[in-house]
Amino acid sequence: MRLGLYVNLYADPADRPRLADAVEQVRLAEQAGFSWAVLGERHLHRPGYHEAVTTLAYLAAHTERIGLATAGLIAPVHHPVHLAETLAHVDVLSGGRLTAGFVLGYRPEEFTLYGARPEERVSRFEECLELLHRLWTEDEVTHHGRRHHLDGAFLSPRPVQAPRPRIWNGGRVPAALERTAWLCDGWTTSFNETDEELPKKVAAYRAAPRGPRSLGSEVIVCREGYAAATSQAARTALEDPLRALYDAYGDWKRTSADAARYAQPWEDIAARSVIGSTAECAERLARYEALGADGVILRIQPPGMPQADALRAIEAFGALTS
Repeated sequence: MRLGLYVNLYADPADRPRLADAVEQVRLAEQAGFSWAVLGERHLHRPGYHEAVTTLAYLAAHTERIGLATAGLIAPVHHPVHLAETLAHVDVLSGGRLTAGFVLGYRPEEFTLYGARPEERVSRFEECLELLHRLWTEDEVTHHGRRHHLDGAFLSPRPVQAPRPRIWNGGRVPAALERTAWLCDGWTTSFNETDEELPKKVAAYRAAPRGPRSLGSEVIVCREGYAAATSQAARTALEDPLRALYDAYGDWKRTSADAARYAQPWEDIAARSVIGSTAECAERLARYEALGADGVILRIQPPGMPQADALRAIEAFGALTS
């Protein structure tokens, strides 16, 4: 089972964002056999949040082998040419280690910040990904769509990977699964998707028609994760900082259909996570593999968790990859 480390890019109000901890974690994950370091995107977060694409470039300079992925960038708020160019350059700088993961977005204030409207997000998403495909693989692109117009556009340099970097997308509803199958190469689940929901959705995603540019149909399960000597030790390290993050999500996700899941009891959170003793975590990962997952992304360090606790969990999961 391939593992990804979801990197904590938040900052505590008393401590501006620092990338030293992220670099230390990602370098340890690389040594421990993780397949990806995975970054998310967030805006209008007053304590601070590192911008994802420039952070990918920074991590590329401090690592050698580990894949660099996003899960995900809010595609509808980005201009596709700028996005294609910057991501292509991350692939160049990293020697071909990029996986570009996207989401549709849900926060109205983030759309407003970028001059987009939430009701345009599907058309913006689809046009953005179409142009990413073309700009990464074609010598010259002319395009006249609903949102963007290009005449003779091209990228130089283009990505290192051939024919292009892999593309992931997140989403929960049937339309999102169909869109992902047609436009992308992998589906990233929600962190709060329950195990009971996953088999039906994996089957639906895999059964949906593939687009002509698709490179496959990976399933990447996103989960809260913490491995320790005992399940109680894992809960002790993770519960308080994760609860604080979920309390914040209750406000951030007020317009999202899954907002209520962040107020659930610990038992429900643990039931859809990879948290516990190393043996329990190994069993959980094996269950996802049997379900059809190609990889699991683990969010190990919520804001407020000490660096030492995060490093211990990364080492513990690394022992499961060998």
